[in-house]
Amino acid sequence: MLTDLPEPDAEARVHSEKLRRHVQERIESAGGWISFADYMDMALYAPGLGYYSAGAAKFGEAGDFVTAPEISPLFSQCVAGQCAQVLGEAGGGDILELGAGSGAMAAEMLLELERLDCLPGHYLVLEPSADLRARQETNIRERAGSLADCVRWLDTAPAEPIRGVLVANEVADAIPVNRFVLEGPDSSEIGVALRNDKLRLEARPAGPELVQALEPVRALPGLAGNAPFQSEISLRLPAWLLTVSAWLEEGVALLFDYGFSRPEYYLPERSSGTLRCYYRHRAHNDPLFWPGLQDITAWVDFTLLAETARDAQLDVLGYSTQAHFLLAAGLDERVGRHVVETQQLRTEIAHGIRQLIMPGEMGESIKVLALGKGDVTVPEGMTGRDMRSSL
Repeated sequence: MLTDLPEPDAEARVHSEKLRRHVQERIESAGGWISFADYMDMALYAPGLGYYSAGAAKFGEAGDFVTAPEISPLFSQCVAGQCAQVLGEAGGGDILELGAGSGAMAAEMLLELERLDCLPGHYLVLEPSADLRARQETNIRERAGSLADCVRWLDTAPAEPIRGVLVANEVADAIPVNRFVLEGPDSSEIGVALRNDKLRLEARPAGPELVQALEPVRALPGLAGNAPFQSEISLRLPAWLLTVSAWLEEGVALLFDYGFSRPEYYLPERSSGTLRCYYRHRAHNDPLFWPGLQDITAWVDFTLLAETARDAQLDVLGYSTQAHFLLAAGLDERVGRHVVETQQLRTEIAHGIRQLIMPGEMGESIKVLALGKGDVTVPEGMTGRDMRSSL
């Protein structure tokens, strides 16, 4: 129930109203309706107004959600081990993290890479938000000290493709999606309209681009009936991966995200889609609730990523769950390194591990896709359970 969500303060209300007016102007200029992808893009990324572009805390206990690097440093340490494998075999290189969140991953990875005597030439962070960059720099320096000097922040794409490792943790699920409804032979697109000065979700006949993109979905067994099936598809995801591939000259890209293969994603029983909104650690289904003050995400179609990888000159090295990745990447060994002095710390570590690997938590929901370019070997973390046949 949205009535259970805490009310924003006066300043946050004013901020949200500015973004709502910005959306309203776009709708009016577009003739009264915009795609949900366009709305989601503004809600998350409008300069100075969107959720990821403004100054409110987003990650951790003070924000709206918690990601794996905030849950336990063991996650980042395991990822760092995979980076060390790639960098060691290549004789060095750089790491590029897309959207560094709170900076927790960068800090822990640098500390672990120093322990492994395998620091990168540079640790690059692509972060267009000036506010987040400032928070990241403070956090990394507090946690990792002088190792923060290795970090270089980028506003836009790197000037030259890197040789090394590209890491994207929960990035693809924030790429705007188009929402649709299939009913018999008809395809509709859900967008955002303005009715009585209020934003409303409204369906219209799908355009040619969306109809074509939905052909592989329609071909799936179980969706040929007349019952309405509502979900989402990211028309922007292939272009994003093609762009990311251009940033990697040689090396490995590790993509972590909530998602499914296409047959799992569009199961008949999943007839309301995967779109979710997060506001102060509460999940709900209304993307129009206080625009700019909440995160909006949709799970990732990893089959679409794998298909695009071929066009992007990337090899699919592995596809697995986060739980199997972490266990194959040496989670148990890293737990054993911890000297735990109090019962409270033991409890915190155990709780973090449960959240990372248990099926009811992140363990099965988050998948890992490893993509390679050039002469690279499969990272050890991808050897625990090979799920590529499901893509």
